[in-house]
Amino acid sequence: MATTFRSLASRNYRLWAAGAFVSNIGTWMQRTAQDWIVLVELTPHNATSVGIVMALQFGPALLLLPVTGLVADHFDRRRILIATQSCQGVLALVLGSLTISGVVQLWHVYAFAFLLGCVTAFDAPARQTFVSELVSDALLSNAVALNSTSFNAARMIGPAIAGLLIAGIGTGWVFLINAASFIAVIAALLSLRTGELHRRERAQRKRGSFMEGFRYVRRRPDMLTVFAMLFLVATFGLNFAVFVSTMAVTAFHSGAGAFGFLTSMLAVGSVSGALFAARREKPLLSYLIGGAAVFGMGLAAAALMPTYALFGVTLVAVGLSAQTFNTTANSSIQLWTEPAMRGRVMAIYIAIIQGCTPLGAPLVGWVADRFGPRWSLAVGAAAGVLAALTGVAYLVRHRGLRARYRAGRLTFALDEERARTAPPAAGERGAERR
Repeated sequence: MATTFRSLASRNYRLWAAGAFVSNIGTWMQRTAQDWIVLVELTPHNATSVGIVMALQFGPALLLLPVTGLVADHFDRRRILIATQSCQGVLALVLGSLTISGVVQLWHVYAFAFLLGCVTAFDAPARQTFVSELVSDALLSNAVALNSTSFNAARMIGPAIAGLLIAGIGTGWVFLINAASFIAVIAALLSLRTGELHRRERAQRKRGSFMEGFRYVRRRPDMLTVFAMLFLVATFGLNFAVFVSTMAVTAFHSGAGAFGFLTSMLAVGSVSGALFAARREKPLLSYLIGGAAVFGMGLAAAALMPTYALFGVTLVAVGLSAQTFNTTANSSIQLWTEPAMRGRVMAIYIAIIQGCTPLGAPLVGWVADRFGPRWSLAVGAAAGVLAALTGVAYLVRHRGLRARYRAGRLTFALDEERARTAPPAAGERGAERR
């Protein structure tokens, strides 16, 4: 247990984790309320509209990619986060006020989703790379996993609370509670001992700095493989707002409380996956491939579940595998990347995991509207399996993976000579630096 939570020995990290956890609960409450108000209160159960909201909220991460990574690499990340977290709180406050006053319309939600997306496009690279300033490289993988644990523990709590509040007092108050939750993380950022931060030399400003990040990734087949796998899973698989809401409302004819409970079941698996990742000293490519494969098979199983209860149980496995995949990808990319390049490389990572949603969410929503929500889950399942096969292809090409049938059983092994000359697999480069 002590190994799992070893990053909490740092005072700065403890403060950050506590403030972020409170804010994450509020964020998940707002996400649940936002999906619900669009699907049930502002449209006649239109999943495409939910997909459009997701596209507007996560699209700016892709549109603003030329500048967000540069900002994270060249400016004080703590100050960036104070600014972005404050802006998110103000947006939640205004949307909540519009909802409580009864004047909110669908276009309002679209507009606020886009503005929130613009703010989080700058927030996410700074927040992801700020972890490396809170702890040493030796603890970075653990800290990334604990951040995921916090985020998904909040996902387990927030939607359930939101479901009860929506049914009891309305969606507007959920937005206002989220606005208040940002006070915790801002207070934590202001309370950090800046002299104890693990700050490294900032990247020097020069022409071509943005393209330097792409050139850095292009030379790394291991990174390209992770990004390709991430593209498939993020574009077609991580559309839980569409999957869960449409299954709850259309397939099982459930109310707000039951919808929130399903999201919490997904989070139970996500927390388990994050804690599993936190126990590992370094990320491994095998966990990335396995996570993608189980994710695909889990979504396929969820699509076949005949009852609400069985669907909820299956979501635990989906959440666990998705979080194993995401945490392994995140910590691998950060550990492989030189400190001066982390902001730009992580901006590419975030642009894929968030910015590709505009490509997939409306399509998945259309599939749910046209053919039913179970077929939208099938799209995500196919993406997960294809991502796993992409990882296997990398091992075959660059690491000499071969299958052998010996003594009546099938075994797999890497070509030792090719493995020695290949680029580092997941986690190896970070291990060498430590």
